[in-house]
Amino acid sequence: MADFLLFDLDGTLTASGEGITKSVQYALEKMGRPEPDLEKLTVFVGPPLMEQFMDYCTFTETEARKAVDYFRERYMRIGIFENRPYPGIEKALAGMKQAGYTIAIASSKPQNAVSLVLDHFGLHHYFDSIVGSYPDGRRTDKQEVIEEALRQIGASDRRAQGFMVGDRKHDVVGARKAGLPCIAVLYGYGSREELEEAQPAYFAESPLQLLELCRKLR
Repeated sequence: MADFLLFDLDGTLTASGEGITKSVQYALEKMGRPEPDLEKLTVFVGPPLMEQFMDYCTFTETEARKAVDYFRERYMRIGIFENRPYPGIEKALAGMKQAGYTIAIASSKPQNAVSLVLDHFGLHHYFDSIVGSYPDGRRTDKQEVIEEALRQIGASDRRAQGFMVGDRKHDVVGARKAGLPCIAVLYGYGSREELEEAQPAYFAESPLQLLELCRKLR
């Protein structure tokens, strides 16, 4: 019987793609690598930014850090609010709390940005703990974030009693490394092909279906 859930933020609770891709576009322009097609930049929604700038743009670590700084210039002023909760997600969270779940955030996003988003949309009170990365770029690896979330909610020694919930392969792989099964949501930014290849324990096509699944697992 499951009794706790760890949630990713971007692409799982909120549709944050517009703000993230436009802020990546801004950073790439500043770096002399303009990309006019925002659709191509959706690969940046979910994974750690440093890692993605290095993989997608073949930036060095120093260049990637500079790109992240440029990203934050726009994102923390504008992009963070180019965002919205998925329809039905608040109802799902309320239903999970009513079912008795402990719920936490485990995001690679900087923790101050996670809290700002949750406060802005009135979702903060659903979560027993909120864990993100440090502003200096530490703790962006998904497994590290998950481990800290487990520690904070007192679930490190009962991993089989909970699930990670996310929309990208990084969520599934990070959960597996931490010894945790994962529910992959199909309404976010990860493709079905990407998620099927990562082999989560379950799929959910909507927040309502996610709630129904979690009630059954409880």
